[in-house]
Amino acid sequence: MDVMAVMDGDLARALRKPMEERAWGMVIDVRRCIGCHACTVACKAENKTPPNVSYNVVIEEELGTYPNVSRRFLPRPCMQCAKPPCVSVCPVNATYRRPDSVVVIDYEQCIGCRYCLNACPYGARYFDSGDFYTEGTPRGAPHEEAVTHEVAAQPGDTWRRVVGRESSPVGNARKCHYCLHRVENGALPACVVTCLGRARFFGDLADPESLVARLVAKDGIARLKEELGTEPHTYYLL
Repeated sequence: MDVMAVMDGDLARALRKPMEERAWGMVIDVRRCIGCHACTVACKAENKTPPNVSYNVVIEEELGTYPNVSRRFLPRPCMQCAKPPCVSVCPVNATYRRPDSVVVIDYEQCIGCRYCLNACPYGARYFDSGDFYTEGTPRGAPHEEAVTHEVAAQPGDTWRRVVGRESSPVGNARKCHYCLHRVENGALPACVVTCLGRARFFGDLADPESLVARLVAKDGIARLKEELGTEPHTYYLL
């Protein structure tokens, strides 16, 4: 069975459980990543992120000495830490960890102090300074101020990115949230469904039968900067 169908089944099974019994997690097989950056583009399109804000980046590294060289790719979303440093430094409790293990930001609480940006050891947080791709052009693009599906304090809330508008992400910290607006409606994160190499896997780590839980139990699994004790829920197959 195709891994996408397996993950769809895992997702449907997880959604039948109470939120506090789920533990969303991701496994990225770096051996299968081809460095196409489709995940980066899909994430920006899905979440309508502005310039200098990219929830999913692919870090590239060149190995060897010319002419015997190769490239290695490391996709880096938010690690969704079990012990997130970004939460403890927030002075207004705008950043918090949900019962299903995803770390999110409440824009109504965030004061834009950027403490969390400095605290994140993975560089996975960004500040929305109010820039637009169409700034300086005769007319802005409608999608830049379109309703987005960022995590909100109340279910069903949406955000419109307009400078000066109340409840706008402009002036706040932003980050990957595993596309919770998709996941909670039975769809996998945008980066997962777009990955050309089938290098990304998503599901419920609390379900031992799920694909991600079985992958995490394999040899060759690793987490970034594990020595820091943050206990990420994003894993890598090396």
